[in-house]
Amino acid sequence: MTAHRRLAGVVSGAAALLLVVGTASAHGGSLAAGARESLTIPTWLFLTTGGAAVGASFLLASFVTDRAFVERVHAWGRPLVDSGTRIPRLLGRTVGLVAFAAVVVVGFVGPTTPRTNLAILLVWVGWWAGLAMTTYLLGNSWRVLNPLSTIAMALPSLDRPYPERLGAWPSVVGLLALVWLEVVSPLADDSRLLATTILGYSALTLVGAVVFGRETWFAEADPVERVFRYYGRVAPVGHGDEGLRLRLPGMDLSTPRLVDGADEVAFVVALLWVTTYDGLVTTPAWRDLTTPIVAAGFPPHLLYPLALLAGFGLFLGVYRLAVRTSTRTAETYLAPQLLAERFAPPLLAIAAGYHLAHYLGYFLALAPALGTAIAAPLADPAVVPIYELPGWFGGVALASVIVGHLVAIWVAHAAAFDLFPSRLQAIRSQYSFVAVMVFYTMTSLWVVSRPEVPLPHL
Repeated sequence: MTAHRRLAGVVSGAAALLLVVGTASAHGGSLAAGARESLTIPTWLFLTTGGAAVGASFLLASFVTDRAFVERVHAWGRPLVDSGTRIPRLLGRTVGLVAFAAVVVVGFVGPTTPRTNLAILLVWVGWWAGLAMTTYLLGNSWRVLNPLSTIAMALPSLDRPYPERLGAWPSVVGLLALVWLEVVSPLADDSRLLATTILGYSALTLVGAVVFGRETWFAEADPVERVFRYYGRVAPVGHGDEGLRLRLPGMDLSTPRLVDGADEVAFVVALLWVTTYDGLVTTPAWRDLTTPIVAAGFPPHLLYPLALLAGFGLFLGVYRLAVRTSTRTAETYLAPQLLAERFAPPLLAIAAGYHLAHYLGYFLALAPALGTAIAAPLADPAVVPIYELPGWFGGVALASVIVGHLVAIWVAHAAAFDLFPSRLQAIRSQYSFVAVMVFYTMTSLWVVSRPEVPLPHL
């Protein structure tokens, strides 16, 4: 069996698995439980329409074969006003330190109700939902706000050489571990546990910064810094050689060596998978699938990390298979690793689109509660304001998934024309990647279309 047929079999099998499950949130504990509702249209029609939209966008992009036009689209930009003063940077660092202190202090001494505790709301609603969304919609402000990076500036450094063989692998392991911890533990319900976890993570991070140097640690090993740095590449505002620059969203993802090495490819795939996993484990299908397994005596706390690793292996395996298939369909002598590195950045647009679909409603629903907690961080009001999302809002989430994939299709198209001298090679090289993107699209759409249930077995 050829690699092309194996890829088609994997993608088709995975899509079929999604279709037979049924008819067509931020995990964050119980903060926004039940935020998702099932669709009223058949799942098979909904998923095939989404997959067809991605396939059709590739067909349209394949007609754009003028290299000069593609380069003009990606090179377009306008410089933004940069005062050159240190005041905005100092202000950002101060805000980050104050927020960090508030999370730790209120986490230990504040109210125990999750929807009134500032630490819980600030971390899950303000930071992981709100700030992360601004990163890929506007630009990366975390590079200034990061309180641990600011603290590390005041610490001495041993400047030990960072092991080159490690590369980004510590950040891959760290990202998977953080998501696993967020899923299986009550971090969104227990403010003291959340504050303790943050202090532990801070200690580990600062030790790493002292041993290997601040710049090296945050550039290579810290998973949170890498997540925000990659998301910032999707945004229309970024840092260039001449300061801030306005560009088209996602166009920076075609930059050569943005992803450099198998370790960074793995991190991109991990970032795409963990957001999917976070939504998958709160679907009725996951509950129905795992209930007999747990009833048979399988430990539920072991089930979740195994599923996390298995899903990551599946996503990474499908992507690697697409790379090998691409080298055959394009009839190229380019190394598969080079193709893997150049076609990985478009996946960041998919990850951003799915993150927006997963967290936008969550953020809007709980933003009033966050505002109330900021105004009175130690109060525990009996009534917490929660915004009721309109019935049509689910369409916004679904549209963001589609838009993320459409951007990814165009960026991959531009990368192919930059890599291959032949136009036919450039187009044929994308066949397998489009198949993988259709698989990712249908998986993401299926998850966001499912009703949300409490996390089972834990």
